[in-house]
Amino acid sequence: KAADVPIIVAVNKMDKEGVNPDTVKNRLGEFELVPEEWGGETLFVPVSALKGEGIDELLENIILQAEVLDLGANPDRPAEGTVIEAKMERGRGPVATVLVQTGTLRQGDFVVLGGAYGRVRAMTDHRGKKVKVAGPSMPVEVVGLSDLPGVGDSLLVARSDKDARAVAEYRVNEKRSNAMASTRRRTAEDLFAAVERGELKTVNVVIKADVQGSLEALRNAVEALDVIGTEVRVLHAGVGNISESDVHLLAADEGLLIGFNVKVD
Repeated sequence: KAADVPIIVAVNKMDKEGVNPDTVKNRLGEFELVPEEWGGETLFVPVSALKGEGIDELLENIILQAEVLDLGANPDRPAEGTVIEAKMERGRGPVATVLVQTGTLRQGDFVVLGGAYGRVRAMTDHRGKKVKVAGPSMPVEVVGLSDLPGVGDSLLVARSDKDARAVAEYRVNEKRSNAMASTRRRTAEDLFAAVERGELKTVNVVIKADVQGSLEALRNAVEALDVIGTEVRVLHAGVGNISESDVHLLAADEGLLIGFNVKVD
């Protein structure tokens, strides 16, 4: 919701006796995810992962949503995508899992992934089966890279190994320059000052606490804050130490991360 991404809800375990999907709908309605049949805009699909029921309907709704939002990609062009995982494997070297977002990635293509480059020596799909082409929305593992890319790095297809190397080196240098020139991340005091100046309309907050009681008290206190012209939005509240995913949740919009009696992983 924070990223304004449309949501489709798959209500699982519908094979269980006496289950009532309205319970889930009521609870999610508290978070403004109101079913279409109740006058809202959220698609709810009853499914059973155990028995495979409702999967066809779920896929149909995803396709319908894509058509309504005019989501599409051109497969007849060089691939572009994003790295979603990277690891070193004995015998294969740097291996990157990439999601192709537009165009088609082919075995033998020269590619740039962040500061890494190479030629696609082999690709495997999510089942471990070797493939030679990967179109839009398809995730594949890519082998044949010079180095490990970072998660979130963009993938581009180059015309030659020389071009791929040049783009990769440019990206590395640019990243190094930006890191040296970058200013510090804003502190809580900076955020409060921006609110007072009227520069910040929404303050996103993540709260982590050691026990549920403390968490509820903190969340209620934060949500009760009333600042004229500014909305305080709790993106996530949970029990446990502050994790990397908590930081990533706020990294894009420099929100406020509150930890009460917890450690940082």
